[in-house]
This record gives sequence, structure tokens and C-alpha cells, in this order.
Amino acid sequence: MAVPPEYAERLRLPWWAWPAGLAAAGLLAAELWMGASGLRSWLPFVLLIPAAVVVLAWLGRIRVAVHDGELRVDDARLPVRHVADAVPLDTAGRREVLGVGSDPLAFVVQRPWIGGAVQVVLDDPADPTPFWVVSTRRPGELAAAILAARDAG
Repeated sequence: MAVPPEYAERLRLPWWAWPAGLAAAGLLAAELWMGASGLRSWLPFVLLIPAAVVVLAWLGRIRVAVHDGELRVDDARLPVRHVADAVPLDTAGRREVLGVGSDPLAFVVQRPWIGGAVQVVLDDPADPTPFWVVSTRRPGELAAAILAARDAG
């Protein structure tokens, strides 16, 4: 039996978000400082800049993987045996699926800085979730890995 291709990706922030986020934290710290002396002179910088680093790292924490017969998106797991289809989406397709074509019961992990996505249509009568929409930088590869894992199982 052939081993299906596995897939792994981390939905990191683009490189330009880090300097922009740190600059915004620095500007906010400078606004709070406003030339004061004593504790107010350094406390905003000590608190806000590390807080910005934590928030930026948290925003890029999501992992997407196809492994051991499951689609894993952060802490959520979907056995691929319940997948009816996996459709790669470009930016316009993602906008359509999440806009007019959306369903309030859909499971969505969407990152606005990532253009592509995959719509995973489910075939599980016990689950009210009609589909998953997952952001990815490589929609074709993720969809192919999901379908290959389903077909191998």
C-alpha cells in the first residue's frame, strides 16, 4: 500500500508585519512616555515592545498538517475519511466561499495575509459542519494531500 504524501505548514506572518508591529508598539510607548521622567520614562517601552513580540508570534502560531489520516488545523482534527472533496481556492474563490457562499456552521481558520485557502467539503451525517475553510499558501498541495490521505485510508 502506498503511503500518502504528508503536508505541513505554519501560517506565519509576512516579514513586513514584524517591523510594522514593533514600530507601532514603539510609537505607542513614545506617546505614553511624552517626555516624563522616572518610572514613566522607561515603563511603556519595557511593557509594550515585548507585548508586541508576543502578539505577533501568537498571530503566526497556527499549524496546518495532514498526518496519520487526519487534517490538523491548530488544535482541531478532522479524520480524512469524512472528507467528500477538497477544493483549492485562490483569493477570489476564498472571498466567495467566505462571503456570499458562506454557511454559519462552517469551520473557518482564515488569515487575511494569506491569499489562498482550501475548502474541505465534509461527508459526515453526524456532524452539522458542512465544510472547513483553511488558509494556506499552497492550496493545490494541501488539497492533493488531503485527497491522497483519504484515498489511501
